[in-house]
Amino acid sequence: MTTPNSTRPKRSMSLLLGTLQVIERAGNKLPHPFWLFTIMAGFVIVLSAVLSALGVSAVSPVDGERIAVKSLLSAEGVQTIIGDAVTNFATFPPLALIVVVMLGVAVSERSGLLNAMLRGSVTRVPAKWLTFVVALTGITGSVASDAAYVVLIPLGALVFKAVGRSPILGLVVAFGSISAGYNASLLITPTDAILAGLTTSAANFIDAGYTVTPLANYFFSAVSAVVLAVLITLVTEFVLTRRTAGMEADGEGVEEHLGEMALTGAERRGLRNAGITVLIVAAVLVATLAPAASPLRGEDGTVLGSPIITGVAYILGILFLLVGVVYGRTVGTVTAARDIPAAMTTGVRDLAPVIVLFFAASQFLAYFKWTGIGEIVAIRGAGVLDSAGVHPIVLFLGMIVFSAALNLLITSGSAQWTLIAPIFVPMFMLLNVPPEATQAVYRIADSSTNVISPMSPYFVMALGFLQRYRRDAGIGTLISLTLPISLTILIGWTLLFLGWWALGIPLGPGAPVR
Repeated sequence: MTTPNSTRPKRSMSLLLGTLQVIERAGNKLPHPFWLFTIMAGFVIVLSAVLSALGVSAVSPVDGERIAVKSLLSAEGVQTIIGDAVTNFATFPPLALIVVVMLGVAVSERSGLLNAMLRGSVTRVPAKWLTFVVALTGITGSVASDAAYVVLIPLGALVFKAVGRSPILGLVVAFGSISAGYNASLLITPTDAILAGLTTSAANFIDAGYTVTPLANYFFSAVSAVVLAVLITLVTEFVLTRRTAGMEADGEGVEEHLGEMALTGAERRGLRNAGITVLIVAAVLVATLAPAASPLRGEDGTVLGSPIITGVAYILGILFLLVGVVYGRTVGTVTAARDIPAAMTTGVRDLAPVIVLFFAASQFLAYFKWTGIGEIVAIRGAGVLDSAGVHPIVLFLGMIVFSAALNLLITSGSAQWTLIAPIFVPMFMLLNVPPEATQAVYRIADSSTNVISPMSPYFVMALGFLQRYRRDAGIGTLISLTLPISLTILIGWTLLFLGWWALGIPLGPGAPVR
């Protein structure tokens, strides 16, 4: 007999699925992000003309200067649109950063290092630690970008099956960790460089000399990686294990065997040599920065002002290149010097979609910044919130809810941050919230709902893997399995940030406490 209480979860799930189907239909009607930014740029052109004609302005609380909206349909505006188009693109903050980092990452990926790191992290783990290690590997696996999804999702299923657990459960743990924990990592990732560039550009609305480095959230990100792995382990063992208990695998699964996923002797030697290389590089950097008179320190004599810190994107790219070459030489995937630029070329080729998107995004951002609309919205918005006495925690929670909901439609983290950073970052700066904190809040919102968004191409990929184990699995099946991970991470990660903020702990090297 079905009781009212037993039908309640079914009704809730039906309501959720119905809502997500509406979101999916709405998202499918959105244009490609390239055209979305192009349309937004056109909207800014028209809006700037209207607001300029109306004389809209605001007084800057920084220097008391009156800022008025400038029309893009003026002679100066046309110069910005046409004459400065190339400059707008060339000076787009994340462009050079991501290219430099990816030149090195491409060598690591093409040599097989990243693939081996992912496989080596989970194939020799004791059963009692398996869930936590798969989760932590997935979270940190964002450094490998797409490769993390391609390698770790089927691998998660295989290693869980090997210890007598549900392969479906292993698949969900791997996918949920990579997707919902994407913006946390034990390592510095290309995403850190992209977000830092966009946050710096937004902060320059208020302070032209402000710089946010890729290390700005590192302390918070690294701790978050461990905390999120623990949360995913708990929700897996106490919720998802029961959910998948009656979900029999009736498909053929993935074709690969666990033995083929295990590391070879050459790969283990390659990882060992790559690890030694990392230690040597770290030792050299520490040794060169240690002397007080070191030329690698900043002009003020501090380590935080060092070009090694301010130019960490370049250091990161070089490090990935070095360890990739060392690993490749060990296993035989890099046999000659010409293999290195060939791998780097492949990395740039893989960036082509991002570069195309960045062209449209750079024009939108340049228009928005030149017109002064962003500054005025930030100033007036901050004034309203300040006069209302809104507590920073309320600001953080509001931004998280807004961004998490928007992420269901716009799953590209860089695209979404390009759209909203010019508003939130300067507005919060005027309310004494540093850009680094605003960026950390965005990380939480941007990651948490990735795993339940049907608009994400990786959601579709995970569903394809799931259907190879469970033939009748659909969107609802995957969402029912990933929703507990999404909500747990959203709530748990938010609480971690609020505690971090309350204690005044720096989010990263050189980042202001508050």
